[in-house]
Amino acid sequence: MTVALIWAQASNGVIGADGAMPWEVPEDLARFRELTMGSTVIMGRRTWDTIPPRFRPLPGRRNIVVTRDPTWKAEGADIAMSIDEALALDGSPWVMGGAEIYAATIAYADRLEVTEIAVAPEGDAFAPPVDPELWALTPATADAPWLTSRTGIAYRFLSYIRA
Repeated sequence: MTVALIWAQASNGVIGADGAMPWEVPEDLARFRELTMGSTVIMGRRTWDTIPPRFRPLPGRRNIVVTRDPTWKAEGADIAMSIDEALALDGSPWVMGGAEIYAATIAYADRLEVTEIAVAPEGDAFAPPVDPELWALTPATADAPWLTSRTGIAYRFLSYIRA
């Protein structure tokens, strides 16, 4: 099994505020689409709810939603009642959030794809800590340059593998 987590985080670790990303970096969304296309994505029900309805389910990907509500249903989504059940549905998923799902799956992961955003907004959802004892930057991203989004925000792509 290969489990990869993917997220964007502000310099203060924020990944969300009131159910949304508190920045706009279209290059990050393009990278997310490129990396996850043709794969399975696992998300929590609240993350599913933050995706605009016209984009649900995420096209070109199997969408697995983890929920505690056995009556919850959504067209185009496979439902899992636990992380273990979600991981059993696909051996090589991308975990795309939110914070609770990241915290519950990082122990299973062998790859992290993180977009670091050079802002420090207020937020209510945070990225899991990336322990340097457990995770190493890949050589290709160890000196990742800061880029500037067409929206003017600085960002960089970091890839980690389990050390």
